Amino acid sequence: MSNVIPFPVRVPAYEAEPEIDLYTAVDVAIRDLRDIARRLAADDAGREQATECLNMLARALASAQATG
Repeated sequence: MSNVIPFPVRVPAYEAEPEIDLYTAVDVAIRDLRDIARRLAADDAGREQATECLNMLARALASAQATG
Protein backbone atom coordinates (compact mmCIF):
# COMPACT_ATOMS: atom_id res chain seq x y z
CA MET A 1 0.00 0.00 0.00
CA SER A 2 1.12 3.48 -0.67
CA ASN A 3 0.77 6.67 1.31
CA VAL A 4 -1.08 9.47 -0.38
CA ILE A 5 0.36 12.83 0.52
CA PRO A 6 -2.03 15.66 -0.32
CA PHE A 7 -0.71 18.81 -1.91
CA PRO A 8 -0.94 21.89 0.30
CA VAL A 9 -3.90 24.11 -0.34
CA ARG A 10 -2.96 27.05 -2.52
CA VAL A 11 -3.31 30.44 -0.96
CA PRO A 12 -5.07 32.80 -3.36
CA ALA A 13 -3.05 35.72 -4.65
CA TYR A 14 -3.52 39.14 -3.18
CA GLU A 15 -6.05 40.00 -5.85
CA ALA A 16 -8.74 40.41 -3.21
CA GLU A 17 -6.89 43.33 -1.66
CA PRO A 18 -7.81 46.71 -3.10
CA GLU A 19 -5.19 48.65 -5.01
CA ILE A 20 -3.73 51.59 -3.11
CA ASP A 21 -1.74 54.48 -4.46
CA LEU A 22 1.86 55.22 -3.56
CA TYR A 23 0.96 58.12 -1.26
CA THR A 24 -1.34 55.93 0.82
CA ALA A 25 1.21 53.12 0.97
CA VAL A 26 3.94 55.45 2.19
CA ASP A 27 1.59 57.09 4.69
CA VAL A 28 0.63 53.70 6.14
CA ALA A 29 4.29 52.63 6.25
CA ILE A 30 5.15 55.81 8.18
CA ARG A 31 2.47 55.10 10.76
CA ASP A 32 3.56 51.48 11.08
CA LEU A 33 7.19 52.51 11.54
CA ARG A 34 6.21 54.92 14.32
CA ASP A 35 4.56 52.03 16.14
CA ILE A 36 7.54 49.75 15.53
CA ALA A 37 9.99 52.39 16.75
CA ARG A 38 8.01 52.74 19.99
CA ARG A 39 8.03 48.97 20.53
CA LEU A 40 11.76 48.79 19.87
CA ALA A 41 12.55 51.32 22.59
CA ALA A 42 14.71 48.75 24.40
CA ASP A 43 16.64 47.92 21.24
CA ASP A 44 18.57 51.09 20.38
CA ALA A 45 19.90 49.84 17.02
CA GLY A 46 16.46 48.65 15.88
CA ARG A 47 14.80 51.86 17.02
CA GLU A 48 17.42 53.94 15.23
CA GLN A 49 16.98 51.99 12.01
CA ALA A 50 13.17 52.27 12.18
CA THR A 51 13.44 56.00 12.91
CA GLU A 52 15.81 56.57 9.97
CA CYS A 53 13.45 54.68 7.67
CA LEU A 54 10.50 56.65 9.03
CA ASN A 55 12.26 59.97 8.43
CA MET A 56 13.25 58.99 4.89
CA LEU A 57 9.67 58.00 4.02
CA ALA A 58 8.27 61.15 5.62
CA ARG A 59 10.64 63.34 3.56
CA ALA A 60 9.81 61.44 0.37
CA LEU A 61 6.05 61.75 0.98
CA ALA A 62 6.28 65.46 1.79
CA SER A 63 8.36 66.07 -1.34
CA ALA A 64 5.97 64.10 -3.55
CA GLN A 65 2.94 65.91 -2.12
CA ALA A 66 4.59 69.29 -2.64
CA THR A 67 5.29 68.57 -6.29
CA GLY A 68 1.83 67.09 -6.65
